[in-house]
Amino acid sequence: MSIERRNFPQFFITAPAPCPYLEGRQERKVFTHLINADARQLHDTLAQGGFRRSQNIAYRPACDSCNACVSVRVPVDRFRWTRTFRRIFQRNSDLSGTRQPASATTEQYQLFRRYIDDRHYDGGMSDMAMMDFTAMVDETFVDTQIIEYRLPAQPSLAGPDHREGELVAAALTDILDDGLSMIYSFFAPEPASRSLGTFMVLDHIERARRLGLPHVYLGYWVDGSAKMDYKARFLPQERLTQTGWQLIGQRGQSHHE
Repeated sequence: MSIERRNFPQFFITAPAPCPYLEGRQERKVFTHLINADARQLHDTLAQGGFRRSQNIAYRPACDSCNACVSVRVPVDRFRWTRTFRRIFQRNSDLSGTRQPASATTEQYQLFRRYIDDRHYDGGMSDMAMMDFTAMVDETFVDTQIIEYRLPAQPSLAGPDHREGELVAAALTDILDDGLSMIYSFFAPEPASRSLGTFMVLDHIERARRLGLPHVYLGYWVDGSAKMDYKARFLPQERLTQTGWQLIGQRGQSHHE
């Protein structure tokens, strides 16, 4: 009995390109497409192996002589709520977080532009137009949602048909069999005291706990990259090594699953 090759995903590798995280280095990625009825199951499997999703592509670094990019996930039941984390969570308790379909809106794009222009004006997403943003949000064959975080509606401004406050943060999130995967998040630059980026991670940890999901996937932590340092704060966390997921930050000890 023959096995049809179309039942197996095809993997490709990109040509070398400048690394967006570490100056002077080149990056390569191995990737496959998530475009058919098996997309969700394949995505779940690949996520556990360190792949990330971008639109209908699942990818992971495949760089020559460099392994600085490390897939990171937070084990929800073991996560340590520090005083700082609790203060940030409480500081944003006035926000309402609601799940929305993965369908881009003009309001989301305007917030995205504010975020990019303030935080990543020289990055690879700096020239994204509404069409590009729509593709990032809408093009998915897996279980995806966008979580919107809003301020309370202002009574003085709210008309009879107005039910929502200002959108101040949003997170494009995939729902996996074993957790929530934060694909991309963006937020209003001001006020910085809210620490909205940190708050969204904490909120996803709480959401995963309520859903009975064991992990929150944060993407890649890159040793030596200042823009990725924040991911190392969420402890304990699991990092994917050549021998499997390794738990770090648990009372100063680590072990392999």
